[in-house]
Amino acid sequence: MGRIQRLRTLFYTKQLSMRDYYTALLARIQSAPGNAFISFFDDEVATAIDYLSQQDPNRFTGFGIPLGIKDNMCLANQPVTCASKLLAGYRSPYTATAVQYMIDQGFVPVGRLNMDEFAMGSANEYSVYGPVDNPWNPDAVSGGSSGGSAAAVAAGLVPAALGSDTGGSIRQPAAFCGVVGLKPTYGRVSRYGLVAFASSLDQIGPFAQYVDDVAIMLDTLCGFDPQDATSVKRPDECFSDGFEWASLHGIRVGVPNELMTSGQADVNAAIRRTLSQMESHGAIIDYVDFKYFDEALATYYIIAPAEASSNLSRFDGVRYGYRDTSATTLKDMMAATRSTGFGDEVKRRIILGTYVLSSGYYDAFYGKAQRVRGIVTKRYADLFKQYDIICSPTAPTTAFKKGEHTNDPLAMYLSDIATIPVNLAGLPAISLPCGRDSAGMPVGMQLVAPWFQEKLLLNTAYCVEQLVGFTPLVSDDVVLGQ
Repeated sequence: MGRIQRLRTLFYTKQLSMRDYYTALLARIQSAPGNAFISFFDDEVATAIDYLSQQDPNRFTGFGIPLGIKDNMCLANQPVTCASKLLAGYRSPYTATAVQYMIDQGFVPVGRLNMDEFAMGSANEYSVYGPVDNPWNPDAVSGGSSGGSAAAVAAGLVPAALGSDTGGSIRQPAAFCGVVGLKPTYGRVSRYGLVAFASSLDQIGPFAQYVDDVAIMLDTLCGFDPQDATSVKRPDECFSDGFEWASLHGIRVGVPNELMTSGQADVNAAIRRTLSQMESHGAIIDYVDFKYFDEALATYYIIAPAEASSNLSRFDGVRYGYRDTSATTLKDMMAATRSTGFGDEVKRRIILGTYVLSSGYYDAFYGKAQRVRGIVTKRYADLFKQYDIICSPTAPTTAFKKGEHTNDPLAMYLSDIATIPVNLAGLPAISLPCGRDSAGMPVGMQLVAPWFQEKLLLNTAYCVEQLVGFTPLVSDDVVLGQ
C-alpha cells in the first residue's frame, strides 16, 4: 500500500489529526533545504482542513492528501510565474482543470514547486528562483523541467505532486530523484490552465513514491474537459484497482538497442538486471532497433521551439507581469521587456523557433519536422504490433553535477533522447526507479505503452516495482508523520 492510501486511512480513522499533521508538515517544508518549493498556500490549506473535517471521507479519493503543484499550473488568486521574471506579480484568475479535479477529490495543494523557466530545461537550473538540489546529493541536479516536483516527493515533503511533460519533464526528473513519474497519453488529462510551452506536446501528469499512488492520482486527473480542445472523450477507467492480480507472464517487451549500447555503464547494467528479473517472471524480452532516436531529437528541437515562439509571444509587458519601464515607445518597451524578462535558455528557444517558422524556412524545417514526427509515430505503431511494452533507461545517465552542462546546451538536450520520441507520438510512459549507480544515485527505467493503455502500463510498472524493491530516500513513516 502506497503513501496516499495509508495517509488517507490515518485521517479517515482519526488515528492522525489532520490539523496537527499539516502544522508539522508545513513547518518541515518551509525549513527544508533544497529549494523545491517557491511559495506556500497557508490560508488555503487552513480552509481546506476546516472543510474536509466536516465531510464524509468516503466521498474523497484523496481525503486530506498534501499536493505540490508545479509553477506553471494555475490556481485561482495565487501567483503563477513559470519560474520566470516575466510573470513577476501575476496572479491567476482561475484554476487549472487538473488542479481542480485534485481539489474536488480532497487533495490539498500546499504550495508551488520550482521548475525550469517556462518548462525549458533538463536540470532545473534555468529558474529565476535558483536551482533545485537533488535530495540524494545536493551537488547534483534534480532534473527538469519538473525538478521541484520530483525533489519534493523524493525528500518526503509531499506524498504527491503534479508536473508537466513536454519532452521528458516528468520522467527524467523522476529518474534522477528516484521516484515514480507518469506522462499520460496526450489528450488524456486536460491542459486547461497549464501555461503552454509546446501545445502539441505538453501533458500534465503525477509524481509519487509508488506506482499505486500514481494510479490513484491518474484516476482523479482523467476526464473530458470541453475547455481544452485537445481533451479526448474516453470511457471511465479505474487505474488503481487490480494490482494484486497484475502479472508479467506473457508480456512482450521490446528494448531499443540504441539506448542500451550508449550512455552510462551503471545505468545500462541496472536496466539489464531488471530485464533479467522480468524475464524470470514470465516477460518475453526482445532487443530491437528503433532507428529514429537521433531524428526524433532533432525533430523535437524544431517543433517545440516553434510552438514556444508562438505561445510565448503573448508575454510582452502590455497586459500583465513584468514590464521594462526604461523604454519610451511601445515597440521598444516590448523588446526591452522580453529581452530582460526572459532567461537565456528561453530566448535561445524563441529565436530558434522564430527562425524555423520564418518565410523561406518553414517548409525546410518545420514542415519537414512534422513529416519526421509522423515517421516516428508510425514506428511506434509498428512496434506495438509486436510488443506490449517498450522498455529503456529513462535517461542515459544518472543525475549529473550542477553546472556540468550549463554551457553546453546540446549535452543538456541529449539527456532527453529516450523520452522525447514518446511526446512526439503522444504515448503514455512511466519512469520508476530500478536501482542505483556506483555513487548511490537512482537509476530510472522507462516503460512505454500504446495509446490510452495506461492500465497495462501501470500494471507492468507495479510488477517491476515489486521485483526491484527499491528503497526510497525518506521512509514512509516520516512522510506519514509517524
